[in-house]
Amino acid sequence: MPDAILRIALPSPLRRLFDYRAPPGVPRSALQPGARLRVPFGRRELIGILIEVTDHSEVPADKLKPARQLLDAQSPLPPALFKLCLWTAQYYQHSLGDTLSWALPVLLRQGEPAEVRQQRFWHLAAGAQLDDPRLSRAPRQREALQTIAQHPHGVAQQLLGQLQLSRESLGLLHEKGLVRIEIRRHAASERHLNWLAEPELPLNPEQRSAAEAIRAGFGRFNAFLLAGVTGSGKTEVYLQLIRETLEAGKQALVLIPEINLGPQTLARFERRFNARIALLHSGVNDRERLDAWLAARDGEADIIIGTRSALFTPMQRPGLIIIDEEHDASYKQQEGLRYHARDLAVVRAHQENIPILLGSATPSMESLHNAHSGRYALLHLHQRAGGAQQPRFLRLDVKSRPLDSGISAPMQQAIAQTLAAGQQVLVFLNRRGFAPTLLCHDCGWLSECPRCDARMTVHQRSGELRCHHCGHVERQPSNCPTCNNVDLRPVGAGTERAEERLGILFPQVPVLRVDRDSTSRKEAMTSLFNTVQRGAPCILVGTQMLAKGHHFPRVTLVAILDADGGLFSADFRASERMAQLIVQVAGRAGRAEEPGKVIIQSHLADHPLLVQLTEQGYFAFAEQALSERRSAGLPPFCHLALLRAEAHKPGQAEGFLDEACNAAELLVNELKLSGIELLGPVPAPMERRAGRYRAQLLVQANARAPLHRLLGSWMLALEQMPGGRAVRWSLDVDPIDLF
Repeated sequence: MPDAILRIALPSPLRRLFDYRAPPGVPRSALQPGARLRVPFGRRELIGILIEVTDHSEVPADKLKPARQLLDAQSPLPPALFKLCLWTAQYYQHSLGDTLSWALPVLLRQGEPAEVRQQRFWHLAAGAQLDDPRLSRAPRQREALQTIAQHPHGVAQQLLGQLQLSRESLGLLHEKGLVRIEIRRHAASERHLNWLAEPELPLNPEQRSAAEAIRAGFGRFNAFLLAGVTGSGKTEVYLQLIRETLEAGKQALVLIPEINLGPQTLARFERRFNARIALLHSGVNDRERLDAWLAARDGEADIIIGTRSALFTPMQRPGLIIIDEEHDASYKQQEGLRYHARDLAVVRAHQENIPILLGSATPSMESLHNAHSGRYALLHLHQRAGGAQQPRFLRLDVKSRPLDSGISAPMQQAIAQTLAAGQQVLVFLNRRGFAPTLLCHDCGWLSECPRCDARMTVHQRSGELRCHHCGHVERQPSNCPTCNNVDLRPVGAGTERAEERLGILFPQVPVLRVDRDSTSRKEAMTSLFNTVQRGAPCILVGTQMLAKGHHFPRVTLVAILDADGGLFSADFRASERMAQLIVQVAGRAGRAEEPGKVIIQSHLADHPLLVQLTEQGYFAFAEQALSERRSAGLPPFCHLALLRAEAHKPGQAEGFLDEACNAAELLVNELKLSGIELLGPVPAPMERRAGRYRAQLLVQANARAPLHRLLGSWMLALEQMPGGRAVRWSLDVDPIDLF
């Protein structure tokens, strides 16, 4: 029998498989597709995934290297997830090896065993006496022995700190033969007969109707779009459907858009369920993430909660997938494998034949279009839960009004009245830092980034200028670098400046800033929200981090300081994002008994978009936006792919894209494809970023099938182009950011 040839996918941008001989001494029967192998690759060693075993290779036999080690007896990825990765690599035109690597936890990519880790457990030794005379002068050892005796199944090493047990005391007890050590895996907790740890909330008629419609779709693939206004009780619907999923012996996967929502969501689920819950996001360390991933794969986790990458978590008994805030742009990965977790979740649900629920107060245009087309079932929640009223919108025209750190006098008065009534205020400004730029009042110099076509933001507290695009940092100058004048002025307002000014205007209440800078420390967000939940008057100042899913029952005024950013952007999605952001942040107001009010400062208070949004609501805006996109032939009524390129020298990226455009035009003719248009190449809207010059080429198609026929052949041609070696390029299928 000829030697087995292993076709292995490696974590590399190269869209091909690599051939190796089997590791010495490993029989062919032990080589299962999906298993990991350690292989030589140039001067490095990589962890690859076995795709198939064959008898032939185009590589000469004397050039074939043997794999060094087989790491798995069977694939760590279940067949369903392996199939999803194959689909993902093909659809997003990405390397299969890199796609499989994205789907695995970091430690598995590094070659760690795909097994639950063994742990050290401390037990009371046979025959040990709590009143052993050797402990008469060792009170700490005696207390430690008493604590160990209270745990008949042993105390795990990782819990020693929580039980105030010192390793020194345990070591001395072990020397005396009073405790013993057992190395074993952590036993899975028992499944509960009663899943509820607290009673469920009663559903109003709209919630009940939505839950019944979704329940009727259990046991097979169905896609539901739950479009509920902010505060309408979507989460309660999720919780009751998850309880039914658990009662059926199935697992539920819940995706959330932000890490900062993780602890809040986890706490709510832990209060409600007697269930084993796994949390997966980038804030969890690698070991904890692997443990949670394995628990889900082995059926020991009942509910899996995570951000977009948690989509690739295996489930032994999949039953339900929920995508909360499905409109959120953070579900789209913007580097490496540029997948959209919401869209892939629908594919996964279809492949595993289970229902999926997409929830949002401001559904994306794509999801609304799918609902109108009959692909999704559309369910509406028009009423707020608990009888709370929708907030009242006021548009405040600030033309010709003086602004004090971005805050007008009428806005200051409204804030003062709300605080005087014992309530809380949320001030929204989607710009972090102190000011967007620093200006020399004498010569007009501006603080521009030396590596980007952008201005650096003033961060007053740290005394720095920071570029929010490339991360470049400089000390804030005391003199103008051009004319040496000392009259340098911060221009515009960010959250830091608003926080400082509000602290001066309202010294009697705490002013809490919520942005990426203020919440970078672990537990910072939890501490801030604990302060808010106490209910005392305070002012929350923050960016879009405040707009996502948070429940602030005492906030009755939302102050939006600048609503004009999305009205005249070149990006056709800007108005959609602006509308979603306004509605989402407005939804934090009046979620309890007191009615809420939203004041929107704008220099364009009579703009038709703002008028329609505040007077008719998000869904009227969405219908208008869909109609406009249909007329213009824009997504979701067409399909896009964006080829980006960047290089150190001006013109290099455009040169490569010119070559790529010519190749695409030839393929369109050869394959007889219709309805495809090539737009560009053109410089990117921010041409220079992080020291590189960027350009892009947009491919637009009326239908998805011809677009993907083109992309498959085009990518093979691009990989062979000599010009591609001098630039860094990437393809983004279904881009949501054209910048």
